[in-house]
Amino acid sequence: MKTDSKTETDYRFPTASKWHSPRAVVDGGSGTIIATAEISAAPERIFRALTTNEVERWWGHPEFYRWTEWKADLQVCGQWSVKVVFTDGSTNGGCGEFAEIDAPRKIVMTRRFDEHPLLGSRETTITYRLNPTANGTFITVRDEGFIGRSEAAFGNAEHWERVLGWLEAYFKQLDKD
Repeated sequence: MKTDSKTETDYRFPTASKWHSPRAVVDGGSGTIIATAEISAAPERIFRALTTNEVERWWGHPEFYRWTEWKADLQVCGQWSVKVVFTDGSTNGGCGEFAEIDAPRKIVMTRRFDEHPLLGSRETTITYRLNPTANGTFITVRDEGFIGRSEAAFGNAEHWERVLGWLEAYFKQLDKD
């Protein structure tokens, strides 16, 4: 963002809080969630954190769940899977396939869980776009497939904010170490 006095007062420029903090919105009519955040890491690092077993280190929280047993065949039509372990010890399986890969800029993948309280086993399609910024990477997540499931869409939108917050915290901790 420019810093001269004219653009500092121009309402069309994003404020720091809008640019950096994880945010998510739902378009109920199209059944789509859009979530964004700026993460202090290069697109290549974030791409790797999303597509390798590195997800087991950051995707999850002691109060919710953790991911284990990540497997991925990182190619178009390649399969991926993960085991979700909840705080009470119960588990759920998640899986899908990669539909498009443009490393390190874009990933499109399907996702479904064995059981989901609001989606059942309905599949959604997730698109990650990773755009470099002066401070790292602006990540946009588009999660589609919630038509007729508005409660699931709004719940997942809130969860995408958490997930992007976990990713942000993970890279901040790496910077400290």
